[in-house]
Amino acid sequence: MVEAQRWLARERHWINEQHLALCRVAAPTFFEQRRSAWLTEQLERYGWSTSLDRAGNVLATWPGALAEPRVAVTAHLDTVLAPQKPEDISVSPDGSLHGPGVSDNGSGLSSILALGRLLAESVALRELTGPLLLVGNVGEEGEGNLSGMRYLCRPGNLPDVKAFVVLDGPSLENITAQALSSRRLEITFHGPGGHSWNDQGAANPVHALSHAISSFAQTAEFRKEGETSRFAYNFGIVEGGASVNSIPAQALAKLDLRSEQPEMLEQLSQLVNHSVERALEFENRHARTARITAKIKELGSRPGGKLEADAPLLRAIQAVDGHLQIRSRVNCASTDANIPLSLGLPAVSIGSGGRGGGAHTAQEWFHPEGRETGLKRILLLLAVLNSAAE
Repeated sequence: MVEAQRWLARERHWINEQHLALCRVAAPTFFEQRRSAWLTEQLERYGWSTSLDRAGNVLATWPGALAEPRVAVTAHLDTVLAPQKPEDISVSPDGSLHGPGVSDNGSGLSSILALGRLLAESVALRELTGPLLLVGNVGEEGEGNLSGMRYLCRPGNLPDVKAFVVLDGPSLENITAQALSSRRLEITFHGPGGHSWNDQGAANPVHALSHAISSFAQTAEFRKEGETSRFAYNFGIVEGGASVNSIPAQALAKLDLRSEQPEMLEQLSQLVNHSVERALEFENRHARTARITAKIKELGSRPGGKLEADAPLLRAIQAVDGHLQIRSRVNCASTDANIPLSLGLPAVSIGSGGRGGGAHTAQEWFHPEGRETGLKRILLLLAVLNSAAE
C-alpha cells in the first residue's frame, strides 16, 4: 500500500487532468456513447481488455488473470446536465472543477481511471486486490432507470461477481447500504385546446394539472405530520401550452416519488391517481364545451433492498474507515446499488474522495483535495474483500 500511496501523490496532476478531460466529453442519459468510447480508449491504453455489452456498459478486465472477477467496481457514465461545449467545464485557480457532471459522476469515473492505470503498473497491487471487473455503466440518472446496472445484474451476465462497489460522487461520509425505493410518473391531461376568448368555457389541461399538483402536495404534506416512514416527492418538470392567449391542448408533469418503505410508495401512487381523478372531474364539471382526458404513465421505478448490519461487505468498509479514521455512517439513498441490493447481492455505494456540491445543476463543482484518501480507501476495501475470499 506504500507503493500505491507514492503513486497517488506522484500522479495527482495526471488524475486531475483525466477528470477534466472526461467531463468535457458530454454524456447525457441515453447518449453516453462518446464517453463510453473515450473511457474504453483510456483503459485499453493502460493494458486492460475491454468490451461493450448490449446495454452500452464499458467492461474491463485484466488480461491473463488466473480467476474470474469476484468484485465489480462501477461508476455511471451519464449526467443529468451536459456541457454544450468543452469550455463549459472549467478549472478555477484553486484547482476546483466547475460544470455539469464534475462531481456526479466525474469523481467516480476518474477514480476508475486512476485504479485502472495504478493496477496496470503494479503486479503486487493486482495480486493484493484480486481480479476485478471495472465498469462504466449507462443509464443511472433520471429516466435511465438504472438500465445499465439492470442489464449487468441479469442472471448469467456476471456469474462469478460476488460483490459490487459503486463509486458515486466524492463524499466519504456516507456508506449507502440501503436502497431507497423510488417511482417516476408522467401525468398528462389532453384536450382540444382553443382560443382564450372565442372558446372560453372549454376545459383547460393546464388548469387541471395545476389542480392535481396542488391537491397532491397538500395531502402529502398533511400525511407527513403523522407518518414515521420518510418519503419525498418532486414535480421536476411541468409543461403545457403554446401561447398566452391559447387554451392548451396538453399539459404534462413528471413526478419523482421516493420512500424508505415500498408500501409508502404504493400509497403515494394511489394518492396521485386520486388527485388526477379529482382534478379531471372538477375541470370537466365546470366546462361548458370541450372536455379533457388524463393519463398516468410510469417512467421507471427503483427497487429497494439493504445489507444486514453484519454483512461481510459492510463490515469490511467500516473496518477500512476505522483504519483510515474516516467518520462514515450507513445511509439510505437511490444509486446503482439499488439493483444488486434488491436481488440480494452484496453492494455498497461510496464516494471516491475530494469535495463537491451542486449536483444536477449548472453550478456543480468538485475540488480534488482529499482524493488520495478516497482512492486509498477503495484499494484497501478491495484488498480486504480479496483476502476474505481466499
